[in-house]
Amino acid sequence: MDTMQRYRQAQDDLDAVLAAVRPDQWDAPSPCTDWTVRDLAGHVIWGQRQMRAWATGTDYADGRGAPGAPRPGEMAGSDPVAGWRAARAESAPALTPEALRRTTSITGLGEVPLAAIVTLLTTDTVVHTWDIGHALGMDVRLDPALVGVAFEWGRSNMVRRPGFFGPELTPPADSDEQTRMLAFMGRAAWQPVMSS
Repeated sequence: MDTMQRYRQAQDDLDAVLAAVRPDQWDAPSPCTDWTVRDLAGHVIWGQRQMRAWATGTDYADGRGAPGAPRPGEMAGSDPVAGWRAARAESAPALTPEALRRTTSITGLGEVPLAAIVTLLTTDTVVHTWDIGHALGMDVRLDPALVGVAFEWGRSNMVRRPGFFGPELTPPADSDEQTRMLAFMGRAAWQPVMSS
């Protein structure tokens, strides 16, 4: 798969997990400290809107869903799945070959072409797909190729600070690649989410 195919696959996988969230589960705690499942939905919605802005060269000043924001769930509205799908649909047409060559500035990464941000957002989407599913007790099996993309991106670009990624964890010795990747990203896939 090429970069855009992997990105769309990651989005499809996230969509399936979001669609499985029951109405009473949106405010459940997630593996992301201080964020609920609704906050994660708001964050990925923000990511689609920010991506569209980068692709079109427009300003996007709404930081409610940015990494480290206190309440990204505000962006999810009353129907997080519909909000996600609308944001995705608005972003997709903007990701033209010309737009993917445009350079933008990213905190922690510097000046990079938008195509590189697609890989970042693929990684973010893959990890948050697992976060949402794990928070709700689902056995989320991520696409092995996407696990590889996320692991490779993380090893080359990891930003470890509050609001981004936590410290690397040590997984059990017999862990599979998905569990090792998630541990590198600061997720203890072998432990349940603790309610706050």
